[in-house]
Amino acid sequence: MPNAIVFGATSGIGKKLAQFLVNDNYHVIITGRRFELLEEIKAVNPNAYSIKELDVQNIGDIEAFFYETVNKFKEVSLIIHTAGIGYENPELDWQKEQDTIKTNVLGATRIYDLAFILFKTQGFGHLVSISSIASLRGNRHSPAYFASKAFQVNYLESLYFKSKEIKGKKVFVTDIRPGFVDTRMALGDDFFWMASLEKASKQIYSAIKRKKRRVYISKRWILIAWVLKVVPSWLMKKVM
Repeated sequence: MPNAIVFGATSGIGKKLAQFLVNDNYHVIITGRRFELLEEIKAVNPNAYSIKELDVQNIGDIEAFFYETVNKFKEVSLIIHTAGIGYENPELDWQKEQDTIKTNVLGATRIYDLAFILFKTQGFGHLVSISSIASLRGNRHSPAYFASKAFQVNYLESLYFKSKEIKGKKVFVTDIRPGFVDTRMALGDDFFWMASLEKASKQIYSAIKRKKRRVYISKRWILIAWVLKVVPSWLMKKVM
């Protein structure tokens, strides 16, 4: 039975992906800040899950959990990073900016590095991270969130380049870039093309199984991504 870790699995996309993995006969180690929700998930199928209360802002706790898990299970074939935080913060409240950076940049980077080093040592493995369509441009209302997602996609691309140096070509990196998904992470009030959690999660899991390098969720957001890349800043500032 292969082992997978899902960081940030108490709700939303992380929870759904963990369920899909269990259905495909993975043993899934799930983490999150709300231990009672982890317990509820495990109670549905106690043998399929291991649980760990974890706040990814605490780098030392990430490291301790990771080394403990690898020591226990020996091999981990899939690591999914879904833990994230974001605020609308036009006032630039520092606590909100700091929380975003600690979670989406520092915590995410440590998870990426630990996963990649493990997979390089094993000679195989698949790192998946949920970034965002927000990675493509800036935003006056949520500057730290949009910037943190840009950091993630560039770091993931760097790891993708590094994966090509590993013999056997069995280390994969997947960058998932959702648009609006009906979860608590959706920022703002003016949503369009909002995907249901079920639809988005199924598309994400399909991309994971196919080991896609990069995917937009839902697929129609490929068009928006193209527009965001070509529209000049003087025009973008009117809407972003």
